[in-house]
Amino acid sequence: MTKILITGGAGFIGSSLAEKLLANSEYLVVLIDNLLTGDLRKIPGQRNCKFIKCDVNHYQDIAAIMTSYQFDYVFHFAAVVGVKRTLENPVLVLNDLNGIRNILELSKNTGVKRFFFSSSSEVYGEPVELPQNEETTPLNSRLPYAVVKNVGEAFCRSYQQEFGLSFTIFRFFNTYGPRQSTDFVISKFIKAALSNLPITIYGKGLQTRTFCYIDDNVDCMIRILEQNLVVNDVINIGSDQNYTILQLAQAIIELTGSKSEIVYLPPLKEGDMTRRQPDASKMKKILNRELLALDKGISKILNEKNYFLG
Repeated sequence: MTKILITGGAGFIGSSLAEKLLANSEYLVVLIDNLLTGDLRKIPGQRNCKFIKCDVNHYQDIAAIMTSYQFDYVFHFAAVVGVKRTLENPVLVLNDLNGIRNILELSKNTGVKRFFFSSSSEVYGEPVELPQNEETTPLNSRLPYAVVKNVGEAFCRSYQQEFGLSFTIFRFFNTYGPRQSTDFVISKFIKAALSNLPITIYGKGLQTRTFCYIDDNVDCMIRILEQNLVVNDVINIGSDQNYTILQLAQAIIELTGSKSEIVYLPPLKEGDMTRRQPDASKMKKILNRELLALDKGISKILNEKNYFLG
């Protein structure tokens, strides 16, 4: 049986990945999470799934788990997330460097075959070119969250060079889907629209973003795992179709038939990049199909019973 560890496993992407992996009875999936932002309701109920409450930043706690299970693969998704939360708690964010090093050190020492690291589009900072390409776009953000992800990428490369630990780096752009917490923009807007409450946006709402449906994200990661792709390399995980935040709010109001009004707040002082768009060519090649359109993705969320949590 193949043993897989997912840290941050009670989070949106971690639990969604687990759910699809668990369809294969040959996988034993262990999820760990300190539940700072994770939610136990997201934990899949299959027999080949186990959840352990644990903080990866505490070496002794995670060491006992990894030494006991001797995992084949590790997906390290545990992190402090959310723009507002990361801006307000910079030291808490920087503490995640301890977890990255702990997991890498234990992966090296317990025979892990490959380490999958969740980086972020935030590492790019304000784009110097669009689309943002994995090889040519410099990583220039100075925000603590982005710095931690950038250092995490450097840790991955260093452990591969010095110890031979294989890695794959996922640079996640905005992912959305059912059961995502309302800390994130699409779930937040949908929740407000369904209650006919005001939808608030920062500035004039002209910031551009791309939105990747969770199934496209997870399908790509599983193919990378099972087909041994993107080894010792980095890949953008995200859609390349641009929308302004204002267009997003208007689309959600239309799709939900809401009476919500759009309310404009002062721009954020930092952390709200004006443009963000990945070069998604690697992802599309791996999936061998187009990514789900935003309106169809929002409709799929609205058709779910538990379309958001939190």
